[in-house]
Amino acid sequence: MNSHAPLNSPVSGPRRNVVVIGGGIAGLASAALLAEEGHAVTVLEKQAATGGRAGLWESDGFRFDTGPSWYLMPEVIDHFFRLLGTSAADHLDLVKLDPGYRVYSEGHTEPINVPAERADVVKLFNDIEPGAGEALEKYLDSAGDTYTMATRRFLYTTFQSFLPLLRPDVLSRVPKLVRLLLQPLSSLAAATVTDNRLRQILGYPAVFLGTSPFEAPSMYHLMSHLDLDDGVLYPMGGFTRLTEAIGSQARSRNVEVITGARVDQILTLPGDGRSQKARVTGVRWVSADGTEHTTPADTVVAANDLHHAETQLLQPADQTYPEKYWSRRTAGPSALLLYLGVKGGLPELEHHTLLFTADWEDNFSRIFGKITSVPTPASLYVCRPSATDPGVAPEGHENVFVLVPLPADPGLGAGGIDGAGDRRIENLADTVIDQISKWANIPDLADRIVVRRTYGPQDFVGDFNAWQGTSLGPAHVLKQSAFFRGRNKSRKVEGLYYAGSSTIPGIGIPMCLISAELLIKRLRSDTSTGPLAQPLVTPGAGAAAGSVVGAAAGSVVDKGKVRQ
Repeated sequence: MNSHAPLNSPVSGPRRNVVVIGGGIAGLASAALLAEEGHAVTVLEKQAATGGRAGLWESDGFRFDTGPSWYLMPEVIDHFFRLLGTSAADHLDLVKLDPGYRVYSEGHTEPINVPAERADVVKLFNDIEPGAGEALEKYLDSAGDTYTMATRRFLYTTFQSFLPLLRPDVLSRVPKLVRLLLQPLSSLAAATVTDNRLRQILGYPAVFLGTSPFEAPSMYHLMSHLDLDDGVLYPMGGFTRLTEAIGSQARSRNVEVITGARVDQILTLPGDGRSQKARVTGVRWVSADGTEHTTPADTVVAANDLHHAETQLLQPADQTYPEKYWSRRTAGPSALLLYLGVKGGLPELEHHTLLFTADWEDNFSRIFGKITSVPTPASLYVCRPSATDPGVAPEGHENVFVLVPLPADPGLGAGGIDGAGDRRIENLADTVIDQISKWANIPDLADRIVVRRTYGPQDFVGDFNAWQGTSLGPAHVLKQSAFFRGRNKSRKVEGLYYAGSSTIPGIGIPMCLISAELLIKRLRSDTSTGPLAQPLVTPGAGAAAGSVVGAAAGSVVDKGKVRQ
């Protein structure tokens, strides 16, 4: 583990006094990299503990990850740690899941187990639909090529300048890229295979991006490279281990992390109304005991919900993204989350299990359509980490996490413990438990639940100030992807930057880690398109910032140590 003090001489210009708003993955990662660059950093987190959506809830011997549960893009996560002179393997015990996940499809009695290795997945597709394996090979080759292009040119760029994108490898792919941007993911999946279950396996990753396969650009078929080519990993001890490791990296570099700190205002000094911008001077916040504080800063990083930061923490004249901007944006889905402690075994569920309705288009239109409603039955996701990790549940019990995508509507209500949530949320939870019981053939599931907590759209607002109660952030539809997504620097206020899922490059733990790296690029005025050289070094002092993407594998770095 790297525990050295911050560099004595900064590499991003003058030493800055930085306040980071939000102690989730993006906030902690930003703080760690900023401190490594030599800046003085304070993190203000509203909740009593850091982690944000990637938090921890414990009850009666059960340890529940409260949010992210799919460990994808391991090379991106490892690269982040290597920027700090360490590695993912130094902090995490990663296990490769086999099968990667199980799928129950409405109208079919037998589930599909999706294997960990590509050759086995190809065989599975051929067994279900003769000839589908060959089509999948071409699909995955294209997905891998697109993923390599994304990591080389699009994920690690601030889009400050488009000139670095005018490279032969990009220009030669323009016709393909245009086609992938304009064609929905669902159409590409339908052109690849005919069996509805296989189409759903290729299309479901759109939900990771906060959107529907009928709305996501087929550019995102690159997601199938992650689960069907690379496989799905799990960090033993849960995703809290990742959050703790990132937080440890920040604290070891003298980052001050203050929890129970609700930021009420980003303080600015007005500009002249013409050429001179307003400038950040600090933040005003309230501690858990109700005391008001002012912390001076010449740099503020809003790593919290961008809508809240812009429309609630800034004066109208200082807002780059005012309410009018958000009225034209598309929110990702909200969710019903269930945390269930279950007595006895649940072999009917894998570590990851997906339940897909037959009429998928109707399911998604209810969530993302102009007129929304709660799908019944719903396509949903079940995680049973106790299938892999005995430490997350008492002996003889199972740990079960359920995610049901819902419309982004806080009016659907909030959850609670042991049935204490809003009636509509609790009734929906009962319906979902019954659905899992019937589809997976676990008739006594409800009777065996000994711990129960529900979490609804209003909770995302209350805990994270989430725009429209979204569980993820702005959806990755075309107009909100790549350079169409919110940038990571204010146009109105000098010294104000953004990180996290609301801004580039987007949703998910790897994207939040990249957003922290893009913050460093902004401060360095680095317009390169690839990851920074690792570990972080002063540009020109022995190693230049730039891409370290492997030309053949398309990975940022080696994936590190993984238990098979």
